[in-house]
Amino acid sequence: MMQTLIKSGRIVTAVDDYTADILIEDETVSMIGRLIDVEADRVIDASGRLVIPGGIDPHTHMELPFGGTQSSDDFFTGTRAAAFGGTTTIIDFAVQTKGESMTAGVDAWHKKAEGKTCIDYGFHLITTEFEDGDEKEMYSLMDEGITSFKLFMAYPGVFLADDATIFRAMSAAGKRGGLICMHAENGIVINEIIKRFLADGRTAPKYHALTRPTIAEAEGVHRAIAIAEMAESPVYIVHLSCTDALNQVRQARDRGIPAFAETCPQYLFHSIDDYGDGWDGAKYVMTPPLREKHNCAELWKGLKMDDLQVISTDHCPFCMKEQKELGKDDFSKIPNGAPGVENRMSLIYNGGVVENRISLNRFVELTSTAAAKMFGLFPRKGTIAVGSDADIVIFDPEKEHTFGVENEHMNVDYSSYEGWKMKGKVETVLSRGKVVIENGEHVGKQGDGQFLKRGGCVKI
Repeated sequence: MMQTLIKSGRIVTAVDDYTADILIEDETVSMIGRLIDVEADRVIDASGRLVIPGGIDPHTHMELPFGGTQSSDDFFTGTRAAAFGGTTTIIDFAVQTKGESMTAGVDAWHKKAEGKTCIDYGFHLITTEFEDGDEKEMYSLMDEGITSFKLFMAYPGVFLADDATIFRAMSAAGKRGGLICMHAENGIVINEIIKRFLADGRTAPKYHALTRPTIAEAEGVHRAIAIAEMAESPVYIVHLSCTDALNQVRQARDRGIPAFAETCPQYLFHSIDDYGDGWDGAKYVMTPPLREKHNCAELWKGLKMDDLQVISTDHCPFCMKEQKELGKDDFSKIPNGAPGVENRMSLIYNGGVVENRISLNRFVELTSTAAAKMFGLFPRKGTIAVGSDADIVIFDPEKEHTFGVENEHMNVDYSSYEGWKMKGKVETVLSRGKVVIENGEHVGKQGDGQFLKRGGCVKI
């Protein structure tokens, strides 16, 4: 039995903040105490450091086919980059292609991930078709640990589901403790706006944002919550980007509706101004798009007040060269997505804790604990407690570092945060008790990660 002892760290969870030692036996935490005196195989001095649960990013897209190409990170490069950033669990989105079964979509993603991941992982399923009678297959997947399903109100002809399909899926999932994740935008109207812009010769990247107004997102969020209420099911809004949409969630929660939502770092730190007038704005072509700057403060307020429960990344990188260039003359053909899985923890610590927007405990809750509870992983993941997996990050709160493509490990040719100076850096990362990041190096190996069979969702 391998024993690892972490000494004298400041242990911070969503509810705790104290100094102690942690004894890890094989993959799990076996003891927490003031002075643990054992002859461990390995001793890590964490004095002067924060010791926090490994981050959980519940929204990533590794190897996702989109727009004639696929996201540039595979399950090896993407999960290695996540580990460098202090994330020890991802939940990626498998895809049911139209015309195929839900099971076939999950099987395809198992094949993509098997033997590649550096950290633990689970799957949601993007569900493009759901008819009466499909409950049996959904429940079979839930028994296999796929307990959350994503539907789209955007991308007609590719992912878009009509309201009847959404209602059927919500009704079925809600009966068994499953959760529907909604990409909420009015994609039908957006497509009409896009046609008008292109006809007028407005083809630059900035027009991606200008054809997707905040009201289109707010309408989608309102409709998703209304359908969930009729289906007597909870709903989780993914990558919420603006105040108009946030107000819909606030109003529903004030009425006692089980409506939950995540936002992403790009919507907290970037704005529509980043698009500029030239091609460089393609870096920020993502969906939903970046919004006017005033939305950032409202999203931070929503995170502080628990109107928003989770910070994910929607990590879906495409290189500027050859991939984003597919839309060089037509913004609607630029693959939608941006990198971020490696940046999230330091960004949120710096922008949240250092800038005094959220507490340390809330930082842990937003980047780990809430996602674990929302998606059926708690208390195995998302906390530091006896019996929990030893997914642990030793974080130097004073260390300064600079983001940039030369310093990062995501398989993409730009950084969304090039040159940004951060206070607070991941130092050492343990995944199920094994050190995988140390002294700026990946010391784990491809295939270290395990598939996570998740339980029922929404326990927060």
